[in-house]
Amino acid sequence: MATTPKTPTRKSTAATKTTKSAVAKPAATKKAVSKPAAKPAAEPTPVEVKIKHKLVRDSFTIPKAEYVVLDGLKLRAADLKRPTKKSELIRAGIAVLKGMSDKEFLAAVNAVQSLKTGRPKLAGVKKA
Repeated sequence: MATTPKTPTRKSTAATKTTKSAVAKPAATKKAVSKPAAKPAAEPTPVEVKIKHKLVRDSFTIPKAEYVVLDGLKLRAADLKRPTKKSELIRAGIAVLKGMSDKEFLAAVNAVQSLKTGRPKLAGVKKA
């Protein structure tokens, strides 16, 4: 009787893949090492929170003489090493008016000449 040599059987690739993934899973499921409790942190230094104010854009009419005074106040602030914008000067004036008593406030408002509302008419411009 002649014996035929047996060829080694191949394992299916699916079987090898499952064994590889089965081997990898136990390594991934290690217990997490518990860390000792951290010392309570010292009180954090308070951080200044800047509040963003909603800005309103507006336009107004002002006499030329008062506009020149506004420019002079800008120069005065620059000489005092505090460059200032026109809007900052106006807001500073509002803050001063707000701090006045009613009597002082009325005196300041009465000292200002009342103006017509609207845009000034330009000389020499004809409407179409």
